[in-house]
Amino acid sequence: MAVGIATLSLILLMLAAYRGMSVILMAPLLAMLAVFLTDPSAVPAVFSGLFMEKVASFLKLYFPVFLLGALFGKLIEISGFSRAIVTAVIGFVGAERAIPAIMLVTALLTYGGVSVFVAVFAVYPFAAEMFRRADIPKRLVPATIGLGAITFTMDAMPGTPQIQNIIPTSFFGTTAWAAPVLGLIGSACIMGMGLAYLGWRRRSVMAAGEGYGAPETLLNEPEPVADDVKTPALIALLPLLVVGFGNLALTILIPRIWAGDEISVPLAGLAEPVTVKVAQMAALWAVEGALLLGIATILLFAFPVVAKRFAEGSKAAVGGALLAGMNTAVEYGFGAVIAALPGFLIVKEALKSVPNPLLNEAITVTSLAGITGSASGGLSIALAAMADQFMAAGDAAGIPREVLHRVASMASGGMDSLPHNGAIITLLAVTGLTHRQAYKDIFALTLIKTLTVFIVIAVYYLTGLV
Repeated sequence: MAVGIATLSLILLMLAAYRGMSVILMAPLLAMLAVFLTDPSAVPAVFSGLFMEKVASFLKLYFPVFLLGALFGKLIEISGFSRAIVTAVIGFVGAERAIPAIMLVTALLTYGGVSVFVAVFAVYPFAAEMFRRADIPKRLVPATIGLGAITFTMDAMPGTPQIQNIIPTSFFGTTAWAAPVLGLIGSACIMGMGLAYLGWRRRSVMAAGEGYGAPETLLNEPEPVADDVKTPALIALLPLLVVGFGNLALTILIPRIWAGDEISVPLAGLAEPVTVKVAQMAALWAVEGALLLGIATILLFAFPVVAKRFAEGSKAAVGGALLAGMNTAVEYGFGAVIAALPGFLIVKEALKSVPNPLLNEAITVTSLAGITGSASGGLSIALAAMADQFMAAGDAAGIPREVLHRVASMASGGMDSLPHNGAIITLLAVTGLTHRQAYKDIFALTLIKTLTVFIVIAVYYLTGLV
């Protein structure tokens, strides 16, 4: 019965997300439903003392990353830099190579710090135009954008500032650059298998006589893309490079500047000094600092253009950051409540029957990400409940914390992209396609991404590479 209660709550959350209901509303309701079915008298205390505490602790750590990332992405968009990057990449790769060109553009934007949601809106008009010219079926557009946005640049590439690569840092004491060799191997596998699959799909559907589609049958078709790009490509790429190299430099410099385990700052108005653990915050500070440098770079080169739309754009960025941050925070709180129930303890003990620490971690994280339909939410739930167990098992087996970080991060982006995933729903809505039309190819990428996690684990055990 205890396991059934926890499972019921998780399934209902998945169904609620699939039907488009607000996770911010449904997560606390369904968490409290599970508590009520376990012990009705505990509902008020668990809501205030556990659920809301976990929501607040998540936002305290990660909301600045959501906010700065959303603002950076919006400024890249309104400055015209994203358009210049897309045009330059298409010119370099060639319009006839539409699938690798769009994947590369999307990967550049997301690895450079632009959020997945912003990248979808920025790239879709160009993807539609290229696919239309090459007469490639439009239903392959979502999977092509997805290959660049929600696979290797989200959590496999070392140094990526996406939140799925940042969350493990506060649990394992690592940085965003953890296990760089394994991350690059995983990225190469995903990119290679993904392009091979999409190339095969393109050939098979076009051989069957299917083209882009008749205009009268397609939804959300963008206007043809104009070619009046004025920003030089190198300048447009500069903010992305600043974020990438700034993140690396600050990751190295921050522990040297603030040597020691913690910083203690006395303030006249407080009886006790403000104390912060450097190891827990260094990776977050590095990403936040890098995004600030990227924003400053955009303003330096495009201030007149950005100033005209900054008020409107910054409001949209803040709204997007609040929505994304709260969605993930309430899933984190939901996971903490479920993890405290008797049913989850039974599941947790059952997972210990998987003897290998990395397999245990990968299966746990990707399963919870799939259930919640959120990579960051599933990752947060898994690490909040079981990070200590993963570290203890890893230490006993001599596995570096960096490897635990990379496996957890990549596993979060495995089965998360099931039909109820928010990014998938947004991607299909923006492109004007349905799950029936386009989800099969997205699910193929999901299988490739999940398989790659276990390939990376195998590579580590065979070679010892980190």
